[in-house]
Amino acid sequence: MLIRVVRMTFREEAVEAFLENFEANKQKIRNFPGCSHLELWQDENNKNIFMTYSHWQSEESLNQYRDSQLFKSVWSFTKTLFAEKPVAFSSKKIQKLP
Repeated sequence: MLIRVVRMTFREEAVEAFLENFEANKQKIRNFPGCSHLELWQDENNKNIFMTYSHWQSEESLNQYRDSQLFKSVWSFTKTLFAEKPVAFSSKKIQKLP
């Protein structure tokens, strides 16, 4: 499993547009083949910073999503709203404590 986190800083006036677009597309993203989990987080202190947290079957699954029309349409809209360049990284879980 691959864990993907994308940190995005939006212009304050663009937050509502981002949230509306996420709401409209979240089920399509979550149901994309290879995606088993999707969450949206908001920074506690900076209300214009959001993170997506998702689980993917593999890097190949993530890349298939990134090559899809769904991603291209969502991302082309989202990137117009940024105040800063997004930061993304992929990880794998090493340990989970009970």
